[in-house]
Amino acid sequence: MCPHFTKIMGNTMTTEETVSKPSNFIRDIIDEDLKSGKYTKIITRFPPEPNGYLHVGHAKSICLNYGIARDYNGEFHLRFDDTNPTKEEQEYIDSIKEDLKWLGCEWGEHEYYASNYFQQLYDWAVLMIEKGLAYVDDQTADEIRDTRGTLTEPGKNSPFRDRSIEENLDLFKRMKSGEFKNGEKVLRAKIDMASPNINMRDPVLYRILHEAHPRTGNAWCIYPMYDFTHGQSDAIEKITHSICTLEFQDHRPLYDWFIKVLPVPAEPHQYEFARLNLTYTVMSKRKLLRLVKDNKVNGWDDPRMPTISGMRRRGYPPEALHDFCERIGVAKANSTVDFSLLESSIRDNLNLHAPRFMGVIKPIKAVIENYPVGQHEYFDADNNPEDPNAGTRKVKFTREIYIDADDFMENPPKKYFRLSPGAEVRLKHAYYITCKEVIKDAQGNITELRCEYDPQSRGGSSPDGRRVKGTIQWVSAEDGVKAEIRLYDHLFTVENPDKVEDGKDFTDNINPDSLQVVTDAIVEPALAELEPGTTAQFIRLGYFCKDKDSKPDKPVFNRTISLKDGWAKTLAKS
Repeated sequence: MCPHFTKIMGNTMTTEETVSKPSNFIRDIIDEDLKSGKYTKIITRFPPEPNGYLHVGHAKSICLNYGIARDYNGEFHLRFDDTNPTKEEQEYIDSIKEDLKWLGCEWGEHEYYASNYFQQLYDWAVLMIEKGLAYVDDQTADEIRDTRGTLTEPGKNSPFRDRSIEENLDLFKRMKSGEFKNGEKVLRAKIDMASPNINMRDPVLYRILHEAHPRTGNAWCIYPMYDFTHGQSDAIEKITHSICTLEFQDHRPLYDWFIKVLPVPAEPHQYEFARLNLTYTVMSKRKLLRLVKDNKVNGWDDPRMPTISGMRRRGYPPEALHDFCERIGVAKANSTVDFSLLESSIRDNLNLHAPRFMGVIKPIKAVIENYPVGQHEYFDADNNPEDPNAGTRKVKFTREIYIDADDFMENPPKKYFRLSPGAEVRLKHAYYITCKEVIKDAQGNITELRCEYDPQSRGGSSPDGRRVKGTIQWVSAEDGVKAEIRLYDHLFTVENPDKVEDGKDFTDNINPDSLQVVTDAIVEPALAELEPGTTAQFIRLGYFCKDKDSKPDKPVFNRTISLKDGWAKTLAKS
């Protein structure tokens, strides 16, 4: 479980560590509600629609809702808004639950579905008809849209708005029994077609959908709309603070209207906060689905995707997402967060916790000619210098090693401190070596370096006190493991991929170099033995996560994130 969260068991919280309580306007409201006695127990919920995978924007909502329940010793509900069987799949339900568990959420017995309330919602719809607050409309979707009006002009009443209560009850019952085709009729609330809030202009409550539901089968062929379902589900579950993003602010009067006119068991209140927008990222589930369906990415969990599953596969720690969400805070105004802030949280976490190993992405063989043939030795290497409890491991040193091609330059500029002809560098954990000769093939490509080592420099220092500025990583050619490395960059080339010119599509902004695959990297054996999903630092290269595509003889690593230094930035562009 993620250490940023403590468990909620039933109605009580078990504290596993001290958790700070960040301040924001929603928590200020809750503090006042508790102080005034309006509530004695806080109940929050996360209500995803199972029509896609969760993304990092959902992570912000999860952290907010679960964090509030955690900090106020309250109750957290997971409720699936499964009211549209044409778009919902069990795969999405399973992925959502997996994502929440990975983030450290515990909902215990409080797993709910809007479909649990279908009968109650239907009964309340009947009650609204009986009270003269709803009617069956025969207009098409286009006709309803055309008569709804604009922000400056009122809507027009439907010609079916004044049907009798008896006729509406009969038609609605026949809708439920399956007598009519899809789109032939809808049930609408009777509110005010001249309301300045378009959401109050007789919104649709039920539509006909002759589709089997994943949970209720063919029991229903009419399904409630989100606006009718959401608030009433909150009321049934006695949610105290219904927290959602700003695009639902204009829906709040409708939310309150339903609560007022129906005999609901509780009166929750809706609060809105700014959604998360990230540079170089799209957050629309519709657009993310297009990326998947059009094969622009390799599935929902592609490490370039902003989905929680994609970030997990890329090697982002859940603690880093919590830290990121705390850093950006909870605000009332929409804004766009620079992706580098998320990267900062990731680096900070991995620097403290990720084990260190050596690997070379662009291997070039270096033969140490004065090292005895057939001899080898082992050096102790720190698993993580930031963690004194991480221990050490043994790395094997042999006459032939691989270094990274980016660590060698035949004609270096001034202040170049890596390997070059006649120059001396330190091999991490091992010896000083000097390049004596460069071997090339017929095309002039470097195929091998001939070097010498200083036997007195074992462990990376020399008894004569001479200083070597450059340190490079290496892997023994004798037991190094060939690996595939997937280098990821932003999926889009522009900060705001949603902003496109006329005639263009957001996919026109896709970065053609967002994924580069290296198939002949060499890593030390300990890396190959890691469990898939483990993130480690390749010394001086960045952080990499072992991918689920790995095979025993060919591990695969996704670059989670590069290091901050200039060398890593050069690698990112290569």
